[in-house]
Amino acid sequence: MTDTRVDPPFIADESAMLHSWLDWHRETLAVKCDGLSDEQLRLRAAEPSTLSLLGLVRHMAEVERNWFRNILNGEGVAPFYYSDDDPDGDFDTLETSTAEEAFARWRGEVEHARELSAGLSMDTIGKTQRRDQDVSLRWILVHMIEEYARHNGHADIVRQRIDGVTGE
Repeated sequence: MTDTRVDPPFIADESAMLHSWLDWHRETLAVKCDGLSDEQLRLRAAEPSTLSLLGLVRHMAEVERNWFRNILNGEGVAPFYYSDDDPDGDFDTLETSTAEEAFARWRGEVEHARELSAGLSMDTIGKTQRRDQDVSLRWILVHMIEEYARHNGHADIVRQRIDGVTGE
């Protein structure tokens, strides 16, 4: 695996710290997927789970899209992979998905999220409520770090199952 991550600073203001940790976790997901074929990225963790590395990339594209475009910016964009009829489509329907397509969408959503949140105060309130409550950019960033951290743990286990590779 090629490790392209930049360690977050030990000392920084809150915004720089949270954005740095989120970027580190974003890149951790990419590192866990590095060097694998589409077939390997589609391998499931263990029956009956539909968890796979490709599914995680697709899922995180959806998570980025929803929190930054929809909640923070109020864009109201539709999901890529799931629907009311297929709520786990990001994990379940991998047969026609390619790593190239999934990573392009994920990277695009990450870049858009960076653009939307750049320079905003941590106290910025999203334009769309979540569960009938306002949500701050601070909350979104902390939640995104938590979401990536949890799924990167999953990715570590799946990667080890595929080829024995482990890492931080």
